Amino acid sequence: MKLLRREGNSKYQGRPEDTMYGPGRLLIYGTQHILTMYGGVIAPPIIIGGAAHLKTSDVALLVTAGLFISGLATLLQTLGIGPVGSRLPIVQGVSFASVSTMVSIASKDGVRPVLGAIIVAGIVGVIASTYFAKIVRFFPAVVTGSIITVIGASLMPTAFTWCMGGDSGAKDFGSPTNIGYAGLTLLIIVLISRLFQGAISRLSILIGMVIGTVVAAATGHADFSGVKDAKIVALPQFLHFGSPTFQAGAIISMVIVILVIMTETTADILAIGEIVDTEVDDKRVAAGLRADMAATTVAPFFGSFPASAFAQNVGLVALTGIKSRFAVATGGGVLVVLGLLPVVGAIVAGIPSPVLGGAGIILFGSVTASGIRTLARVDYENGLNLVIISVAFGFGVIPIAMPTFWDKFPDWFGVIMGSGISSAAISAVVLNLFFNEWTWGNKPGASVFAERDSRIEQFGDRLEDDIRPAAPNPRRVPTE
Repeated sequence: MKLLRREGNSKYQGRPEDTMYGPGRLLIYGTQHILTMYGGVIAPPIIIGGAAHLKTSDVALLVTAGLFISGLATLLQTLGIGPVGSRLPIVQGVSFASVSTMVSIASKDGVRPVLGAIIVAGIVGVIASTYFAKIVRFFPAVVTGSIITVIGASLMPTAFTWCMGGDSGAKDFGSPTNIGYAGLTLLIIVLISRLFQGAISRLSILIGMVIGTVVAAATGHADFSGVKDAKIVALPQFLHFGSPTFQAGAIISMVIVILVIMTETTADILAIGEIVDTEVDDKRVAAGLRADMAATTVAPFFGSFPASAFAQNVGLVALTGIKSRFAVATGGGVLVVLGLLPVVGAIVAGIPSPVLGGAGIILFGSVTASGIRTLARVDYENGLNLVIISVAFGFGVIPIAMPTFWDKFPDWFGVIMGSGISSAAISAVVLNLFFNEWTWGNKPGASVFAERDSRIEQFGDRLEDDIRPAAPNPRRVPTE
C-alpha cells in the first residue's frame, strides 16, 4: 500500500472497503461498532454539562445532540459527498481531545463561548484540511504523545470529583458510599476485562456503568425523575443554548485543539488504510479531514462538540476483519436514531456521578496510556526530545496542580494557558521546531539528559549483571 500518493483520476475501484453485506449483517456489524464507542461518545457531553453547571435536562440534550452529530459525521465520513469524506470504515464521535479545553472555558463562562470557539476553529480546520497532510510533520510523536498524555492527566480530576459525588457542596460529597459505588463500577470493569474476551470485554465499560447504576438505583442513590418528562422522539434543537459568543482566548485554544484532532484523525485514516489494505493518498486524507472539520463546524448549532475518528473502532476493524464502510455507515445510522430519542439522553444523564467516576478512571487513564504508547516511538538518543516532553508535560500539569497559577495574567492569556492541552501543545510545538526542525548547531549528546540517560543505562547493565542467576534458566528466552 502506498500512503499519501496521488492517484490521478482513480475512482478506487474494487476496494476491500466497498464490500457489501445483507441488511441483517450490516445492522449487526454496525451496532457492534456503536456499542464499542458508546461510552466514549456520551462522556464528553456529561463532563462539559457538569462544568457549565447545566440542568439535568440540558445535559440530556447535549448527550442526544452528540449522538446525532456523531451519526451524521460517520455517514459523511464513510459514504462521502464529493470531495468530503474518506469513504473508509471510520466511526466519528465527540472528541476527547477537546474536553480539557472546553471544561476550562465552560467552567468560567458557560457553554456559549465554547460553541463559538468550536465554530471558528472548525472553519479554520476545513480550510487547513487541503494542506494539513503536508504540514503534519510538525506534529510528530514527541508532540502528539506529550499532548495526549496531558489530556488524560487533565481529565483525572474530573473523574475523582465524580467518584466523590460530583457536587462539592453536597453533604455526602466524598462519602464512603459514593466512593464505594465508584469502586464497585471500576472493579466490575476490571474483572470483565480480565475474565472475558472478545465483544464482552470490549463492552466492559458500558456493562460496568449499567451494573453500577442498577446497584445505585436499588439502594436509592440514582435519580431518573427526568426520564418521565423526556420526549420519546424529537428533532435536535437548533441553538438551544442561545447564540454562540466569540472570545479570542477561547478561539485560540480551540484552534490548537483542532490541530491536535486533525493529527489524530490523519493517523487513524492512515492506520485504517493499512488494516483494510487499500490505497490512501493525500487527497483521501484531505477528504477525511474535511468530513471531520465540516461536522465539527456544524455541531455547535445543535449543541454538540468537535468530532474526530475513534481509534477504538479502528482496532475493532483489525480485530474482526470486517472492512466494509457500509457496515460502519449502518452504525452511523444507529447513532442518528439514538440522537432522535431524548429519552435516551435523559437515561444517560441520570447515571449517578460516582458510577461515572469509576468508569472515568478507566476512560481517562486509557487516554494517558495512549499518549505514553505514542511517546514510546520517540527517539531519545540525544536527549533533546526528552527536554521537549519534560517542558510540555510541566506546562500541561500547571492547571491541574496549581489552578490559580495564571490568575494575575490577562484573561485571554489565562484561557489559553489555563488549559493543560493548550499549554502543552504550544510548548511542545515550539520546542520541536526549535530542537528538531531548526537543526543548525545541533551536536550529538547536546542535552544534559543525554549523559544522565547514559549513566542510567550503565547502571541498569551493572544491575542486570548482579542479579543474573548463576545457572542458566531453561525457561528464559535469550536476548541479544
